[in-house]
Amino acid sequence: MSEQTIVTRLAEFAHDAHAHGVDKRIRDDAARRVLDVLGNSVAALDSPPAAAVRALITEWGGAAGATALGLPGAWPAPSAALLGGTLAHALDFDDTHLPSVLHPSASVIPAALAVAESRGASGAALLDAVAAGIEITVRAGIAGYDAALRNSIFFERGLHATAICGAVGAAAACAMLSGLDAAGIGHAMGIAASMGAGLLEANRTGGTVKRVHCGWAAHAAVVAAGLARTGLTGPPTVFEGRFGLLHAFCGDRANPDALVEGLGEEWRLLEVCVKPYPCNHFTHAGIDAALRLRARGVRPEDIAELELGAPTAALRTIGFPPEAKARPESGYHAAFSGPYTVAAALTGGGGLGVFHEDFTDAAARDPRRLDLAARVRCVPDARSDELFPEQFPAVLTARLHDGRTLTERVEVNRGGAGNPLTADELALKFRLNTGDVLDAAAADRLSETTYGLAAEPDLERLLRPLRDLHRPG
Repeated sequence: MSEQTIVTRLAEFAHDAHAHGVDKRIRDDAARRVLDVLGNSVAALDSPPAAAVRALITEWGGAAGATALGLPGAWPAPSAALLGGTLAHALDFDDTHLPSVLHPSASVIPAALAVAESRGASGAALLDAVAAGIEITVRAGIAGYDAALRNSIFFERGLHATAICGAVGAAAACAMLSGLDAAGIGHAMGIAASMGAGLLEANRTGGTVKRVHCGWAAHAAVVAAGLARTGLTGPPTVFEGRFGLLHAFCGDRANPDALVEGLGEEWRLLEVCVKPYPCNHFTHAGIDAALRLRARGVRPEDIAELELGAPTAALRTIGFPPEAKARPESGYHAAFSGPYTVAAALTGGGGLGVFHEDFTDAAARDPRRLDLAARVRCVPDARSDELFPEQFPAVLTARLHDGRTLTERVEVNRGGAGNPLTADELALKFRLNTGDVLDAAAADRLSETTYGLAAEPDLERLLRPLRDLHRPG
């Protein structure tokens, strides 16, 4: 791969990051994302998709080498990555990049952790690989963003960019940690481009397969890097070619140059938002608006009706069909409902505003919440359309029985670069996510270890407490 194509430029960027390291600001950001992924993953240990994957990798067996979160012993790196990626995305609590609308860390970090541990890599090498892998993932997503459409072309076609782009970025991270040269890293990405996949139909009509998309992307990344290491090659024009990834998935509307513009100088990694709430990111501004109304003393019994204004594109996910969104069939479906999440913020709430207890099947059947959700009407909002998708804004208007009308507009998402979670809030999220299996002191020690990964010679101190986890009772 000597000719300068997009994949060779990305591979040289990744190889340079591995050889020379990234700067402290980027490593610190990567460490925050590792902590976030681990907390989200522990919280998902009991999810049905995780149980299915655990059963499968147990059936597979194989040579040991990496930690499979929650399980004793060591496991093959591809199996550990499959479980780790599934856990990371299972609760929709993973970070989000705007405007590409993908969740980069949930594929990259589990794959990188599995390979780093199995290859005996240092904490610094892990952070450099995570940073480069997320950067490549995000840039691939941006290349599939249509500014005129103001939406991801992947998304418009029903494709899950998170899994498709995540497999490629994660493969770069795995190849870095495997010690491959720039050509080998490029081949790993080229191979992984034939492996990433994911359809979004489950968001509309049901099914749990979406929750394993990031697991499969992470698994594919480990395999792709391994195949590159043992001699398989990928196409040199895998991104920009006539039958390359972008044209195949996005057609003529993709922008391949977005993959390399400002590469190494402008880190798109820093734009990725950490989620404060374990639900679809389009619902977050509505939750924040509802929490503001609640802080103003508004009670559910005071409300005659609510109008949730949101970007037109977002309403396809969180507002329609109205009947299904007002009465979600499960806790998982409730996480994709604008009416339900507004009702949850006004009636319950824990953690940072709403938390996992608000998205159980029992919570989704709560008559008080469903009564309030039925009073929420979702409408397109012009101002929100202007800001979308650089932000996922919302405006919530409450018409009260006493005749008053109260409005709260949220234009900057909590957890993003313009309104980041503080270190204390991120630590609280981790503590709450892991509270069923780790006490607060253990959680805080893990946070400290994660933030100090750049000085760790290996990953043992990080991963040892995350093996063989059991909830009491």
